[in-house]
Formats: sequence, C-alpha cells, structure tokens
Amino acid sequence: MRFRCRGRCSRAAGTLDERRRGDIAREFQHAVVDVLVAKARAALDATGHSRLVVAGGVGANRELRERLVATAGARGGQVYFPDLEFCTDNGAMIALVGALRLGRAQTHDYAFSVRPRWDLASLPAV
Repeated sequence: MRFRCRGRCSRAAGTLDERRRGDIAREFQHAVVDVLVAKARAALDATGHSRLVVAGGVGANRELRERLVATAGARGGQVYFPDLEFCTDNGAMIALVGALRLGRAQTHDYAFSVRPRWDLASLPAV
C-alpha cells in the first residue's frame, strides 16, 4: 500500500509494512461495524421490532455477526443471517433471479420515466 506524503516526509515514509496495513484494515473494519451496529440499533428503536435480518455480502463478516447478535440479544431480540454460502453480493443474487425468470419466459416491462426534479408534494402520503 502506498500513500502520498503532504508536507515534510521521507520517501520511505510513504511505504507501509504488512503489519501496519493489517492494523489499518482491522481499524477500518471496526469502524464500519460500529456504524452498521449503530444503524441497526437505531432501526430497531425506530420500528419497535425485536428481530433483524441481515443479507448480502456484509452478512459474512464475523465481527458484524457477533456484535449484532450481542446487541439484539441484550434487548431481547434476535438476528437472522443466511448461511455463509449464501452471503454473496446482492447483484449476483438479482442476476440469478433474472436468469431464472428469463429461463421460464417470465418477462415484464419495468419501463419507467426518469424524473430528476420530482415534486415531493405530488407523491401520495404514506
């Protein structure tokens, strides 16, 4: 991994050794998990639900699984994860469903118009 030095630093300071890269990766993972757990907790609070479903590739992260189970468990809730073999990229799952539907000749015209300046007042109330 290389980075650019701003200001005073030597050329050697722009190179990170294996241990330092591992430290940065680990801290990045911790930071991302902290944010996802906080958002999941906020969603449970906002909805009043006690069950949480985690899907997609992020569900394969061991630290995230442990933290979400602990967080939900402390509140009397539960977290549901797919088996690790099914924690894949959501795009791949959508592509598979599309291929299966196409194979069964299930087609639909999902055409829509792009409205970049959509007036929110024109939307029905929820």
